[in-house]
Amino acid sequence: QSGKCKLRVDELFTLDGSDAQNIVIKNSVDNLDFIGKDLDGGSISVVGDAGAYLAFGMNTGEVKVSGNVGLYAACEMKKGYLEVSGNAGDFLGAALPGNKMGMKGGTILIKGNVGERVGDHMRRGNILIEGNAGDYCGSRMTAGTIAVMGQTGRHLGYAMRRGTLLLWNQPTLSASFNDCGAHTLAFLPILFAS
Repeated sequence: QSGKCKLRVDELFTLDGSDAQNIVIKNSVDNLDFIGKDLDGGSISVVGDAGAYLAFGMNTGEVKVSGNVGLYAACEMKKGYLEVSGNAGDFLGAALPGNKMGMKGGTILIKGNVGERVGDHMRRGNILIEGNAGDYCGSRMTAGTIAVMGQTGRHLGYAMRRGTLLLWNQPTLSASFNDCGAHTLAFLPILFAS
């Protein structure tokens, strides 16, 4: 869709090949939104940046992006795998405004930094971040796991009920958290290798 006009894909892009289960988008730009929306199997590989709502509501399948992604990537994702080589915007794996259920399953690997409210209203799944995370990481989280190898912003786990936050760098904890000390978690290398 371009504005209010609905267009066929071949009116905007050059298409070749016949494998509809393994799609490659080359020379992508950051205003190409909703790539992989409701994806149910197969794989999408994006060479370049992707816009907002990447892998929105993804059921199964795999999406890989070589650049950066915009707002609401993998929001309300059910299953599947998302890998981003660059940075991700705000509300990664979160719920849409007004909704109470964010990511419900699957795995997200971000090799760069992420914006604010990662995993907001998250229900299940794993979010692995090799860089830094913005403010309100894990806010209103009900279950699932978020691992951050870099720094985290303010209000970590705000209004969080359950779930797991794995942090490489110890932040200043709010009054509702207890420090359980440093632990050697043997499963983490396996989790990051998956």
